[in-house]
Amino acid sequence: MKLGFVKPTYPSEQRVALLPEHITDDYENELVIETGFGANLGISDAEYEKKGCRIDTRENIFKTLDTIFCLKLLQPQDYDMIRDGQMIIGWTHPTGSGTEFYKNIACKKKLKVIDLDNIYPTAHLGDLHIPVPFIKKNFVWKNSFYAGVASTQHALFHFGLYPNSDTKVAILASGSVSQGAYSYISKYNVDLRLFYRKTMNEFYETIGDYDIIINGIEVDGTVDHIITEEQLKQVKRGCLVIDAAADAGNAIEGTRYMSIADPMYEKDGLYFYEVNNAPSLLYRNTSFEISKSFSEWVYKKDVSRFWSLFPED
Repeated sequence: MKLGFVKPTYPSEQRVALLPEHITDDYENELVIETGFGANLGISDAEYEKKGCRIDTRENIFKTLDTIFCLKLLQPQDYDMIRDGQMIIGWTHPTGSGTEFYKNIACKKKLKVIDLDNIYPTAHLGDLHIPVPFIKKNFVWKNSFYAGVASTQHALFHFGLYPNSDTKVAILASGSVSQGAYSYISKYNVDLRLFYRKTMNEFYETIGDYDIIINGIEVDGTVDHIITEEQLKQVKRGCLVIDAAADAGNAIEGTRYMSIADPMYEKDGLYFYEVNNAPSLLYRNTSFEISKSFSEWVYKKDVSRFWSLFPED
């Protein structure tokens, strides 16, 4: 099968999801790469051609291929090029940041959408939501780790704070995102506490003590909020709330997405950081990790296996 790669045009997205060094002779798909795909990392089209890829325009890829990979959510300038029944693979997040795209574009055009969620990769078609059984859980955990690092680093910069031993910090969860946040914030020798699902009651009892709260739990609308609007009323005024899991409105009730260019907002005396592509700030590290993991679990084997997940028309 043929697999087309188009550059993400999501705001401030700089990651390159496939590097030539990870394209090996055992690839089962013919790879068609958009012109300039690797430009952010100084990778020429010729380097992809040396690996057997075909270079084509974005328009032709949408026009001629049935299976399209785009790392981040497709943007409005692409909507007219998307053909009915195509398959779109990437971080599409149909129940999160990609809800509007899924409802207004994917469902109307009967697109087969593969969301490469790190924990629950899922195939979507209309009301069908099918787990992808051949991608292992946490297959690209290092990108999640860098999400924790980048979110914390970026938020502190925009908040204008250099933490010290008097800064009280709470980190929620112990997954890859939280581990990245811990790796970064602990360098400041802050007064740090970690809370897990079993100890969240203790966090709620002390929620007003912290200068910085970092969430690493993604619920994606499937379970109750980690922090409710009522609980936010108990948080210390001036507190910086970093949703490193980037699960706006779900993990922390009432929050909304911002952008890398404008990552933070203030509400009722609290400061919220909510950016869903923060790892792009560390695009050199994360491009390598994404390319390596996705090559093994997504790109290399025949993409017909994704098509086979769906019932025949």
